[in-house]
Amino acid sequence: MTGVIGSAEVAQRVLALRRGRRPFLIGLTGAVAAGKSTLAASLAEDFRAQRLGVEVTASDGFLRPNAELDAAGLTRRKGYPETYDAAALAAALEAIRIGPATFPAYSHVAYDVDPSLARTLSPPDILVIEGLGLSHRTPLDLLIFLDAEESDLEVWFVQRFLGLWRDGRHDPASFYARFASLDEAGAVALAQSVWSGINLPNLRENIAPLREVSDLVIHKRADHAIVSVRPGLGSRLGEPTAFR
Repeated sequence: MTGVIGSAEVAQRVLALRRGRRPFLIGLTGAVAAGKSTLAASLAEDFRAQRLGVEVTASDGFLRPNAELDAAGLTRRKGYPETYDAAALAAALEAIRIGPATFPAYSHVAYDVDPSLARTLSPPDILVIEGLGLSHRTPLDLLIFLDAEESDLEVWFVQRFLGLWRDGRHDPASFYARFASLDEAGAVALAQSVWSGINLPNLRENIAPLREVSDLVIHKRADHAIVSVRPGLGSRLGEPTAFR
């Protein structure tokens, strides 16, 4: 594929693979700050335009609470596979195939799982779960990998960090209030340090390898436009040539 591809076109290609399955469980993964939440929301709207019932949730809710991570010495590895409760995630996905299931949620303001945000969902036509902690072993019908160049991902991560820092530095309830003494240059330096010390190693070691075992790989350029959609090498799709 060449040129820019809209989310509606991606949605149509995904729906062609649904083949009547209900609920159809779609996982959307990729690097931190790749735009997974934004794409998930766009696809959901495209699916709803087809009069399908859609729910969107995030795997962040299955992160282990900060207290557990602290006790295990895993605080600085948040987002790595071992910081997720993979068994609970799998159980929730299996449960929603046959009835209501509860999906916990994460607060990026508090930087922790927030029990008050948990939702109990009934089986929809389509469930989209986005985030890290997903893999080809997660019980999904389709795994999508959102791809971009490392340099673009770093820029997007720093931009997102700055947005959270500006919104939260004067909010005592925000995790980012602890960085209130930083000026913008200091906040940028901190974000770059987090990227290079935590997120980039996680990307290279644990996230990027999913690119080729996913069913679909969506590539974005620096302006967030989607420019290609292709099957991963481990695709479970019956007709992968339709995506080339």
